[in-house]
Amino acid sequence: MEKQVTIYDLARALNLSTATISRALDDSPLVKPKTREKIRAMAEKMGYRQNLIASNLRKQQSRTIGVLLHEVNSYFSTSVLAGIEKITTEEKYDILIAHSGEDGEREIANTRNLFNKRVDGLIVSLAMTTTATDHFNPFFEQGIPVVFFDRVAKKMPCSKIVIDNVKAGYEATGHLLQQGYRRIAHITASLQRNVYEDRFRGYKKALTDRHLPFDPLLVESCSLNREDTLEVMNKLLKQKPDAFFITNDFAAAVCMDELQRRGVRIPADIGIIGFNNDILGSLINPKLSTIDYPGTLMGETAAQTLIEKIKLKKNGKAAAEHKSITIPSTLLIRESSVKKGSRPRGETKKVPAPEFRHRGTRSGNGSEI
Repeated sequence: MEKQVTIYDLARALNLSTATISRALDDSPLVKPKTREKIRAMAEKMGYRQNLIASNLRKQQSRTIGVLLHEVNSYFSTSVLAGIEKITTEEKYDILIAHSGEDGEREIANTRNLFNKRVDGLIVSLAMTTTATDHFNPFFEQGIPVVFFDRVAKKMPCSKIVIDNVKAGYEATGHLLQQGYRRIAHITASLQRNVYEDRFRGYKKALTDRHLPFDPLLVESCSLNREDTLEVMNKLLKQKPDAFFITNDFAAAVCMDELQRRGVRIPADIGIIGFNNDILGSLINPKLSTIDYPGTLMGETAAQTLIEKIKLKKNGKAAAEHKSITIPSTLLIRESSVKKGSRPRGETKKVPAPEFRHRGTRSGNGSEI
């Protein structure tokens, strides 16, 4: 087996101390740029491979960030990962990705595993079935920064990156009401999760502001997979809705496909609006109205916020104040929700949203963890 090149070999070849070699390979400002360049050139020539694991352990850091997702098979999740990776690459951090598959028990196991991997920080979106957050306590007890995004634990002592889901739900429902739809069915997921609870609150508020009654028989929750979505859609159709606000574009596309198979005209008979702005929404016919959920920006913001906290900890400074950062979302009006006579032509329309004001009260639906 060929002997591996060490910093001692580089030191002998360049007649420099091993300390200088080590500092140069770590890009230390204590070594002049020309010397650093010379050392790196020799390292490449001799085939030296830096042991980053050993180097990081000496510095008591792994240069690794854990990313815990509730799923990986969606356009939103891949967009968030792209945003995270953009920032971590620029900052020379690696990422370890784990996903819960919407299973709270699997989330607990993944959280422990990432903790034992000695990640420098953690970015999290909660699983659908998570009911408690004790599994994150080891991170807080060790002062390891944690940032939640999208599905957040509202009472946790850490920063959170979200969109205004109440406002987005209000805008989606308000648009359907502006088009003349009145019996708007709402297909959502567990109201235990903040995103779905808040979108439901926006839906109710849009009805209330227009003096329309809220009908609980027009609201159904499910996992938003194909089978469950079709089951609740069939249940809701018995209430004779004239529109659907569905909090997931995939589930909305499933409903559209089945309704059209049955001869239902969209949007003439039933209007539909989704949520997330997945790519498939612009490919199906009619094109799906939706809420643009900027996943890449959310991922970038989460990574920037976390790395800022990691750097403060590394430099022995006081931890940054916990922030709740709201990323802007946009109502995208396409063909699936616009009645004949006001159908948009050509490009998607980004429109001013219906006027919205928070009242500072909670609906009492759902719960916090």
